[in-house]
Amino acid sequence: MNTKKLSIAYVTPVLLSFFVMSFCDLVGIGVDNAKADFQLSNTLAQLIPMAVFAWFFILSVPVGILQDRIGKKNMLNIGMLLTAIGLVVPYFVYSFPVLLGGFALLGIGNTIIQVSANPLLIDVVPSKRASSFLSLSQFVKAVGSMVAPYLATVFALRFGDWKLIFLVFGGVSILSMAWLHFSKIEETKSKEQKATVVSCLKLLGVGYIALMVLGIFFLVGIDVGINASSGQFLMEKLGMDAEPAKHGRSLYFFGKMLGTFIGALLLTRFSARKFLMGSALATLITMVAFVFSPTNLVALVLMFAIGLGASNIFPLIFSLTVEKYADRANEISGLMIMAVAGGAFIPPVVGKVTDLMNVTAGMFVLIACSVYLLILSFYTLKK
Repeated sequence: MNTKKLSIAYVTPVLLSFFVMSFCDLVGIGVDNAKADFQLSNTLAQLIPMAVFAWFFILSVPVGILQDRIGKKNMLNIGMLLTAIGLVVPYFVYSFPVLLGGFALLGIGNTIIQVSANPLLIDVVPSKRASSFLSLSQFVKAVGSMVAPYLATVFALRFGDWKLIFLVFGGVSILSMAWLHFSKIEETKSKEQKATVVSCLKLLGVGYIALMVLGIFFLVGIDVGINASSGQFLMEKLGMDAEPAKHGRSLYFFGKMLGTFIGALLLTRFSARKFLMGSALATLITMVAFVFSPTNLVALVLMFAIGLGASNIFPLIFSLTVEKYADRANEISGLMIMAVAGGAFIPPVVGKVTDLMNVTAGMFVLIACSVYLLILSFYTLKK
């Protein structure tokens, strides 16, 4: 068990990597602007989140195995370097194929960051504070997700180029990488045999782990689905103007930011399992209410509420799983982040249903994902 004292000097650079982790949420901005710039259909525009999140399915387990050998900090720095490159390239060469390539590189870097940052954070905080700090890390991530749409708008209005956000976030990635590199963090090393692809995938034969991994898959599907599709829903269903509709996702991320901050405080006192059930129930209720919003104002308030409800589900699922199988943390981290591929598979389903039927029908795909999370929360409470 990790009983080390809390050190701000070690925690802070690791937490900053979660700000870099938020840069994958640029997919929403990318979808909106690429669709307008290159005249794309809904289905084609959703290739952007697929270009980012498909890598979580492909690379998460191999990254978990590699970091078992070279260390979490080294792996995390590699991820932030690739993120910086993926952000800078599309700024200088702006075409749809290059933009897809840049987002793909962003996805590869982000996959590595997510596999490495969560277990590294657990290494640098006392074990009894793990759930609380994982929620705090999601607060830091939500800050980046929330400010990105506003920065893109400011750059577009003031300088005529929304892509300047790529340069700014690329610079932050490099600074974060340098800070972490010079931090002398002592990592917890597995006492078991080194992880392999087979040992990772065998864990999916454990029912508890498999269901929790699937929970992450649907949760990220909701997160990216809201990010990529909410603007279109607000414009087509409620007739909202384009810019206010795009800013709606900032309210969602503000809800996530506030929710993770509150969660970090409450989880020092309340049961993680009961907190998960309350969060899943709130997510489902607010998702259903959002789809049937009667006015623009109600819809925007409910976007905030969805973010608030869903904000702590990822760290809760992650910490509850690692808590139960602490000696398999690297392998579980790889599997959990592999499930982030839900962000690649769910939004295209939403886009296809929207093209075949309408935008409201597309949002019901996200409601179905919310139903699973509620069922999962009851399962974890019983266990």
